[in-house]
Amino acid sequence: MKSINDKYNQASTPSGRGEGVKYFHFKSLLQKDGWLTPAFAGVDENGVIRYLSADAPQQPAAIESVSGFALPGFQNAHSHAFQYAMAGLAETHAVGTDDDFWTWREEMYKCALSVDPDQAQAIAAMLYAEMVRHGYTHVAEFHYLHHDKDGKPYSNLAEMGLRMVEAAKTAGIKITLVPVFYQKGGFGKDPQPRQKRFISQTVDEYFHLLDDSAHAIVNQPHASLGFSVHSLRAVDLNDIISTYTHGPKEIPFHVHVAEQKKEVEDCLAFCKRRPMEWLLENLPVDERFHLVHSTHLNDEEVKKLAASKANVVLCPSTEGNLGDGIFRMKEYVKLGGHWTIGTDSHIGLNPFEEFRMIDYRQRLVTNLRNTFEGNAANYLVNESVTQGRKAMGQITRDHFEIGQPFDALIVNAGTHLLADTSEKNRLASVVYTSDSSRNLGTILNGKWVVKNQHHANGHEIKMAFSKAIREMKTR
Repeated sequence: MKSINDKYNQASTPSGRGEGVKYFHFKSLLQKDGWLTPAFAGVDENGVIRYLSADAPQQPAAIESVSGFALPGFQNAHSHAFQYAMAGLAETHAVGTDDDFWTWREEMYKCALSVDPDQAQAIAAMLYAEMVRHGYTHVAEFHYLHHDKDGKPYSNLAEMGLRMVEAAKTAGIKITLVPVFYQKGGFGKDPQPRQKRFISQTVDEYFHLLDDSAHAIVNQPHASLGFSVHSLRAVDLNDIISTYTHGPKEIPFHVHVAEQKKEVEDCLAFCKRRPMEWLLENLPVDERFHLVHSTHLNDEEVKKLAASKANVVLCPSTEGNLGDGIFRMKEYVKLGGHWTIGTDSHIGLNPFEEFRMIDYRQRLVTNLRNTFEGNAANYLVNESVTQGRKAMGQITRDHFEIGQPFDALIVNAGTHLLADTSEKNRLASVVYTSDSSRNLGTILNGKWVVKNQHHANGHEIKMAFSKAIREMKTR
């Protein structure tokens, strides 16, 4: 059997002398089928990979030697950026009272009503910079903070979405802007005053917003577009069908589904169907669908969802913080179901911690340690990256490829648990023991955006964030 190095030693590389190509030399680089050791990556002036091999380039070249392991940059497939401003602020609970998702939501509304466009941009830039520091290189911004504080549309309907795109540029992260259709205050209920910044009253209004959002990303090479309805409770069911049927045909479609038990009960009472049941019966659920949370599913729903090839977006730190429940991961994976991760309300930002929470919750429920068969760490990274890219509208064959941008998290090869660990056990040691202190940095488009824990625009971003938080007076 050939090793991964044999494959890359025989791989063709572009012709020419490599003018304009910058080279990195890593201890190892992770591909789907294993480590390339050592690893030489050459990138052009646009950060696109032009050389990838276990052998040094033959032509004379300057090579940056990095004592690190290159992992693919991770995708954060579900983000509400403004909620970072309230991270940690909803953790005091009055004695003798219950606190759950629905009471937390009231605090979220207060945050949503208090932030202006400049503040929202500063908060998002700080959040996105922290994502990059933790190894995320692409974020899907599930964006529903559309209007001004009085609920009136901006002259550019996508003003707030454009601020997210600008924040991502400052932070150096790639963004898929996902404008959200939000119409109702619950199943069959008018929207509440606290939701006034979110609301598009009709499908046509939402499509106008989506069109302005498409214009907002023109000439923004770091940005792409998705579309969405917030949830079954937040949009008329017929309008959900119409939005998907008449919406764009090529870009990813995102939706919250079955996050809360009350949501399931309310949906049953309203239309005699559970949320996932209704979705699977009324929409052509397939690989274009990215279904956030999907927490409360029955046996039939788990089977049909896995068979649909849709992608579940799990947000373990937020789901745990809100007390949502535990997704039926072990059964879903055995049925061939697909998934990726997001950080939602951003109470946690470490992708490795998200992976561990996914696994450990299943271990606690089943009292077994084999949530995933075979190499668990390899499966977690491969599945999350492959499906995360799909959630952003990208399809790739391997983690790193000739012709694709070089986006990578670089883990310090000299840390005590990694320095003398075998290649066989390396990735498990990274996934199951690491925190951000082991990260040497994050490279996007072939350039260090974060190096030795320092973001290239860190001072500017932090000062703007501090100003915004002081002005909001919420912390």
